[in-house]
This record gives sequence, structure tokens and C-alpha cells, in this order.
Amino acid sequence: MLLSNKVCVITGAASRRGIGRATARLFALHGGRAIILDLDAAQAAEAAAEMGEAHRGFACDVTDRDACFTAAGRIVEEFGRIDVLVNNAGITQPLKLMDIGPKNYEAVTDVSLRGTLYMSQAVVPHMRERKSGSIVCISSVSAQRGGGIFGGPHYSAAKAGVLGLAKAMARELGPDNVRVNSVTPGLIQTDITGDKLTDELRTEILKGIPLNRLGDADDVARSCLFLASELSSYITGATLDVNGGMLIH
Repeated sequence: MLLSNKVCVITGAASRRGIGRATARLFALHGGRAIILDLDAAQAAEAAAEMGEAHRGFACDVTDRDACFTAAGRIVEEFGRIDVLVNNAGITQPLKLMDIGPKNYEAVTDVSLRGTLYMSQAVVPHMRERKSGSIVCISSVSAQRGGGIFGGPHYSAAKAGVLGLAKAMARELGPDNVRVNSVTPGLIQTDITGDKLTDELRTEILKGIPLNRLGDADDVARSCLFLASELSSYITGATLDVNGGMLIH
């Protein structure tokens, strides 16, 4: 029970086949109390209810700083603590460079990058006060390799920004015993990939993955569990690649 009695907040975790929901389920299995945040309150509550009465789902728009602080305050008031934050919320768009307009850029960077900043700001004062906490930021292999398969350059930029933000937070929060690490998933089979992954494309992608399989949400969830738990108590500012060897460097 790696997260026994820990209160764990996961953003963007209502999607049934998503990384966030898989992470919440695994945290619950390891004794954590999963708090699912998502745009839709009903979907978040439904996702939490499936894991048992100890878990909760609340509405939160991570691009709204006040909403993040309100959600964090509600969680602390109800449960007395926040031990873990997984900044998972994100969106992508399959656009080429010259097709990215202001609204496209703002939509993608707001959720992934601004959302990571705001939600972290919302939980940090409580973690600092308790001198304990783990923040896990979900980035992407596209931030490292200069482009993904389904995400445009603005998605790569947003996810690269998450890596830089996480390292800066790790440096600043280290003296308070608050750890901040990142996970960079490769191609993970979620609702985002959906029906875009044809058999031909799958075959081509597998040629570049030494483990010769695509990842699933549980692969990423297990990495989040490691970084959230005391197994990684002396790790901060790190980036954990979860891509089957797609990016060996």
C-alpha cells in the first residue's frame, strides 16, 4: 500500500480510457484517496464513485486560477491534507506550424502549461506548511523529440514548457521537502488517439519502439505511482521516460 492514507489530486481524470483515470484507480488500489478534478462535475463524480465511497470528483477548470485555489481549499477543508498532485489535464490538436492560430495556441498551452502552473500554485502553500508533498507533471515525448504523431508544434511547445516549469519548481520547493518530477509518455492508447491509429500507422510506429508495443494508460499510471510514493523519496527535478524506448538518448 504505497499511498496509504494519502490524499491524491489528479487533474483531467474523468476520461474513461485516459491516463488520469488509470492513475486515480491505481492510487486507490494502493491505499490513496483519489480526488478527480475535471471540467464536468458529474463526470468527475461518476469516475470517483466507481472506485468507492472514499474517493471524490469535483469540477475544476485548471486554466482558471481562482477555480484551482477553490478546489484545493475544498479538498483541504474536507480531507485535511493534499499529499500528491498529478498535473495530467491536457489537450492536443493535429495542426501543422502555419495552421496554428491564436485560439489554437491559447487552447493547448492554457490547459497543459498554465493549468500545471495554477494547480501547483494552489496546492504548494499547503504542502509547504506540512513540509511534505509530491507533484507529478505529465509532459510528452513530443516535447523531447520535437513533435509527436497526433500533436502539433504548439502541443510540443506546451509540453516542453511543462518540463521546464517542473524543474524550476523542483529547485524552488526542494528545501520545503516538496518534490516535483515529470513523466514523458510516448504513444499511449487513450481516447486522444481514438480512431486515428490505423493498422498501417501502428505498424510504422512500432518499427521505432524497441519494446515493440504501444503503451497503455496503466504503463503511465505505474510511473506516476512510483513518483508519488516514498519509493522515489530522493528524486526531484527528474524526467521519467515512458515510451518503450521510442526515445533512447
